[in-house]
Amino acid sequence: MNISAPFIARPVATTLLTAGILLVGVIAFNVLPVSPLPQVDFPTILSLGPACPVAVPRSPHPQLPHRWSASSAISPA
Repeated sequence: MNISAPFIARPVATTLLTAGILLVGVIAFNVLPVSPLPQVDFPTILSLGPACPVAVPRSPHPQLPHRWSASSAISPA
């Protein structure tokens, strides 16, 4: 006996079962707690002042680890 045999033999019951599952899904979707405008922390670009492109890789700014630790999105390694 294959798995689709009862559904082929009883199309009315299959239609009612499908409609019931659809109805439960629509009700469950409407009950979900979804906020229309969630609170999101948007990333910001920090200005660390004027810097020469050659000097920056050789001398990292001392405030960077402090600013990284203040951000919730970046965890220390």
